[in-house]
Amino acid sequence: MAGGVKKKLHLGRLHPFRCGTKSFQPEHSLIGGPGFSRVVFCNNTESQRVLTYGNNYVTSTKYTLATFFPKSIFEQFRRAANIFFLITAILSFTPVSPSSPVTSVLPLALVIAAAMLKEAMEDLRRKKQDIEVNNRKVKVHRGEGVFDNAKWMNLQVGDIVRVEKDEFFPADLILLSSSYEEAICYVETMNLDGETNLKLKQAVDATSKLHEDSGFQKFRAVIKSEDPNANLYSYIGSLQLEEQQYPLTPQQLLLRESKLRNTDFIYGVVIFTGHDTKVVQNSTAPPSKRSKIERRMDKIVYLLFSILVLMSFMGPIFFGISTREDLENGTMTRWYLRPDDTTIYYDPNRAPVAAILNFLTFIMLYSFLIPIPLYITLEIVKVIQCTFINQDLHMYYEEADKPAKTRTSNLNEELGQVNTILSDKTGTLTCNLMEFIKCSIAGTAYGHGVTEVERALARREGLPSAKEVTNGEGQVENSNKAAIKGFNFFDERITHGKWVNEPHADVIQKFLLLLAICHTAVPEVDEDTGRLSYEAESPDEAAFVIAARELGFEFYERTQTSILLHEFHPISGRKVQRSYKLLNILEFSSSRKRMSVIVRNMEGKLLLLCKGADSVMFERLTKNGKEFEEQTQEHINEYANAGLRTLVLAYRELDEEEYNKFNEEFHEAKNSVSADHEELMEKVAEKIEKDLILLGATAVEDKLQNGVPECIDKLAQAGIKIWVLTGDKMETAINIGFACCLLRQGVKQIVISSETPKIKALEKVGDNSSVAVAFRENVLEQILEAKESLTTLRKSSEALALIIDGKSLSCALEDDVKGLFLELALGCASVICCRCSPKQKALAVMSSDIAIAQFRYLERLLLLHGHWCYRRISIMICYFFYKNIAFGFTLFFFEAYASFSGQTAYNDWYMSFYNVIFTSIPVVALGILEQDVSAELCLKFPLLYQEGVQNVLFSWFQFLGWAFNGVLNAILIFFFCSRAMEHPAFRKGGEVAELEILGTVMYTCIVWVVNCQIALSTNYFTLKNHCYIWGSIILWYIFLLAYGAMNPIISTTAYKVFIEACAPAPSYWLLTLFVVITSLIPYFTYRSIQLWFFPMYHQMVQWISKDGQSDDPEFCQMVRQRSLKATTVGYTAHLEATSKRFLEMHEVHL
Repeated sequence: MAGGVKKKLHLGRLHPFRCGTKSFQPEHSLIGGPGFSRVVFCNNTESQRVLTYGNNYVTSTKYTLATFFPKSIFEQFRRAANIFFLITAILSFTPVSPSSPVTSVLPLALVIAAAMLKEAMEDLRRKKQDIEVNNRKVKVHRGEGVFDNAKWMNLQVGDIVRVEKDEFFPADLILLSSSYEEAICYVETMNLDGETNLKLKQAVDATSKLHEDSGFQKFRAVIKSEDPNANLYSYIGSLQLEEQQYPLTPQQLLLRESKLRNTDFIYGVVIFTGHDTKVVQNSTAPPSKRSKIERRMDKIVYLLFSILVLMSFMGPIFFGISTREDLENGTMTRWYLRPDDTTIYYDPNRAPVAAILNFLTFIMLYSFLIPIPLYITLEIVKVIQCTFINQDLHMYYEEADKPAKTRTSNLNEELGQVNTILSDKTGTLTCNLMEFIKCSIAGTAYGHGVTEVERALARREGLPSAKEVTNGEGQVENSNKAAIKGFNFFDERITHGKWVNEPHADVIQKFLLLLAICHTAVPEVDEDTGRLSYEAESPDEAAFVIAARELGFEFYERTQTSILLHEFHPISGRKVQRSYKLLNILEFSSSRKRMSVIVRNMEGKLLLLCKGADSVMFERLTKNGKEFEEQTQEHINEYANAGLRTLVLAYRELDEEEYNKFNEEFHEAKNSVSADHEELMEKVAEKIEKDLILLGATAVEDKLQNGVPECIDKLAQAGIKIWVLTGDKMETAINIGFACCLLRQGVKQIVISSETPKIKALEKVGDNSSVAVAFRENVLEQILEAKESLTTLRKSSEALALIIDGKSLSCALEDDVKGLFLELALGCASVICCRCSPKQKALAVMSSDIAIAQFRYLERLLLLHGHWCYRRISIMICYFFYKNIAFGFTLFFFEAYASFSGQTAYNDWYMSFYNVIFTSIPVVALGILEQDVSAELCLKFPLLYQEGVQNVLFSWFQFLGWAFNGVLNAILIFFFCSRAMEHPAFRKGGEVAELEILGTVMYTCIVWVVNCQIALSTNYFTLKNHCYIWGSIILWYIFLLAYGAMNPIISTTAYKVFIEACAPAPSYWLLTLFVVITSLIPYFTYRSIQLWFFPMYHQMVQWISKDGQSDDPEFCQMVRQRSLKATTVGYTAHLEATSKRFLEMHEVHL
């Protein structure tokens, strides 16, 4: 294909130690027994139909059409508040109800319906995702060697499929063959375990030659397999082909949702489908995540419910006493109530029964203390907030076409309350794009490149920023950007073949040879340009092969058993072709920390080439192979100081007898499928990876992502602590910490290391049990000492940073130590965990509720969206409780006025529509649109974020303040209205106001007050805010006109109450105005005093903005000082600390 890229030659035997057929292990004897009963007839539909295995249709929805209504109803009534309102709705059908049943049931029905609609929409979204996945296409064998496209959901166990490069595997497959001659393929498992490095898979020999579609025309095989299970890393099965049995292991298993990489195509047979696949077996319902604010909100609801019960209990006591005294010795105290001719609800002779029934009435009446639409309104607001986050163009990464993506709306406000960030380094802080920049060979350092860390070090030491470097001849070379991807190396001593003139040219030759051979990369050639490139398991490995190529050792081809190079010949000065027979690959693992290959060169010598971490390589050197150890170690330390990732390179020659013995043992361990398979492999490899001869070390740079130092600086100013987990050496980690502003001058470093002299001495003796005990005691001792230092340094307000290595971290996280360690870590501004294993770093991957493409977007996500979401939701919830407390207490005060008779102050529909219509829309607008300060100022003054971390807007003090305001408003509204209308004439005819008029006036006042209250609480007005707030008040008058005009049977006490009584009376309008102003004065006074004498940080920033001083650097710096504490990291804090030290020195000098 023109313009395409294709493999130059087939990849050879990457695992050539596999000779012949794998032997069956004891585990394979389980096949056919319990748990191992699956039989798959490959490419044989007729035989497979007899066995009824599940189809490949996968669903992630919570509901079906049949189960939606009962299940969603059950979900809604899992909430205590909804159960309470259901009980009150049921009681509304009894005579104890203070209102009609329809007015009690309708609000609950609307809220439940809205919540169910939201559930339906979310499940519909999941359904659409399922449809997209289930309708993906894959090529399936239809017979006669023909492959046609089929939908994933139509796949059946036993089908033969062809998966192309960069496609996902549609089901769990057994690999049969691939585009490579040796039937290997590269697999990306990021969706399963978060690992970005590729995995190698390889088919059994018997099917490895099936490279064409036509080869499957007569293919028949039977697979006997374990039953479906959730274990991703084990598999036991056997393949029967032409009456021969072949064992199957995880090496042949391709899991659904993993992706084919660096391989043109593979053929596989479907072994598990749909919900039987391992990834689906592992999937569980996501845990219910609730924010701290929601948990506190629940406590407030319980508190209000307790107050409701108390109020409901108080009323019946007074009511029972009053009722009993209504009729004593035939004398009627309140004769107008006719206690001698009444029902059970007011019978003086049965006063206790009347009081109990009255209690039920009050439970229903005071239920307005608890806002019924709170939960559903909160969910709607959070969903809309998530839409704002998803659509923020400032968090869209155009290069990868990745916007921010919220996977749940439950934790929006938590974004504004983050105290600590836990981050991996590689691929999170860095680009995961490696560049070969320096190396040490035979004790000589090569490479003049300057790293980002070295530039940061130069700034730290006050030296000029090194943006350019000089090569060996004094010429200036720019090292900011590599001309060749993966290669940023400058040194005239060894480039262009000049290495032959170096004193240790033979060592350099072996060093470059090792780089060219010791890998699992695949060569590719572009048909248009003829340029050679490499597909590798990791960016590091690709960088090494590219470096070897650029320095004269070009890896260009693999055959079935060989690696072919174009080598620079040191004598002729020309490139020559050489072949190396590849015998074994000892793969890299996180426990081994090294990789080796065994090859035979053209002269017949057996060579073991090894590269790995210095912590495991130096101890494997032979006594005669340590010639350059001291110099190499010094260079490694220098590279670590420059923030580079280092590997040590070494080799040894093998004799035939030793190799043959190793190969036999390794072959046996490789074919083992027991539980300790990996351990067996490592033990055998350990025996031959010894007595190595040191060649040197490599140094590659993983550049920081754009904006990382600036982002960390802003997060530090916001008071957020940052923990970074990395596999780098401690020196590398520390210097990268300086480069990205996790560390700065003046920060006291607390180091907890496993490499203490005492531990090293015990390790040399080799007493493992003593080492383990001493090591644990040593770590505990270091933690205790660090805690003492922490206490001392806190008094001096000195900034602290904790640096701990992986071994010490494992010990520090044990049950009896982790409490001390956590207390220590939380006292530090930043924590760097170095030498961490992938398992330890798994703390920081693949559990996201919100996904962003670049680390720098954290600044906007937390400091802007997090701050706004926290503020909006906190004020919204407080306002919800405020308006319901204000409304509920007017009912309580009226009941006290009416002798707790159960008579309501308001019309039934007034009460029903209070939460649903007249006060609901403005609070939604507050939760969506409110801004205390603009986006620009949010990012300019990061300390605003601390309002969320300290939870100042939703503390108990804040809630009690809002609750007090609600009770105070209720007192003012009730007493002013009742006193003003009790005696004076209200109508034109001189009549005083009736109950329905008093209720309407009180209701008018409360609608005005609570809507004006939200206007006073709003900092950021838009046209929508005005429409919603004043529109709600206008809507009340429209409702009053329309409802009052209806038939009296429908409108009851509201019949023409506005148009005939209230509207014509000037006292109605004057009283409303007076009550509204009087009710708002206490809040307005409190806000004024607080604003002038005790301003919060956001109010100070508002002042700056309103006074036009937001662009005044001096004034802004004065306000920003509050975030630049001595315990803060980041370059802004560094500049401030430096300036402070300079002033102190100047004062001392004077």
